[in-house]
Amino acid sequence: MHYSNIQRATFLRRPNRFIAYIEVDDREEVCHVKNTGRCRELLTDRATIYVEHHDNPKRKTKYSLIAVEKGDLLINMDSQAPNKVVGEWILEKEPFGKVKLLKPECTYGSSRFDFYLETEAEKIFIEVKGVTLEEGGIVRFPDAPTERGIKHLEELCACVKAGYKAVVIFVVQMEGMQHFEPNDRTHPQFGEALRQARKAGVQVLAYECKVTPSSLKITKSIPVML
Repeated sequence: MHYSNIQRATFLRRPNRFIAYIEVDDREEVCHVKNTGRCRELLTDRATIYVEHHDNPKRKTKYSLIAVEKGDLLINMDSQAPNKVVGEWILEKEPFGKVKLLKPECTYGSSRFDFYLETEAEKIFIEVKGVTLEEGGIVRFPDAPTERGIKHLEELCACVKAGYKAVVIFVVQMEGMQHFEPNDRTHPQFGEALRQARKAGVQVLAYECKVTPSSLKITKSIPVML
């Protein structure tokens, strides 16, 4: 996926989950944060960020925060991007087989999954999680407790029992990582739910991405350590 009108900027402060104050073109501006997670290890004082400039006069903010530099890493922070790149990847690479139907935002039971996919051989429910938390080359999810995430895993298990294939894909919004693992320090219940889901037959995958200030693309799988 690609963005347009990307500019380099400096992060100043984040008064709430949805907006940040940034410095761009030597002036202070309000920027929409497209990630409601904590992201404290990313949005540090005067961090270098990349923002998308919008020309729409109806928008409350002229900028959206897309990516941030963390040392030598460039990390995409757009929480809507993982679904978009997975959709592109499925249609382009057909990793689960020849695509007959790909339907986003599909309801099963009491959950809405990110994709429902039909191939010539299987019917598959897919849930996508974006990963931005990194430490020493290891990436983890979640960065904050997520009861909704546990519910999705439980519903994926129900899909398997009903005869569907079920997959959870962790999209690592950076590259060069060693492996993915659940963040048991922050939410051990999610880690346990993920382990139980894999035992129940849910496929657990992690893929890292090629990141530039103006693009994001799935490149390769990385090991999942549960």
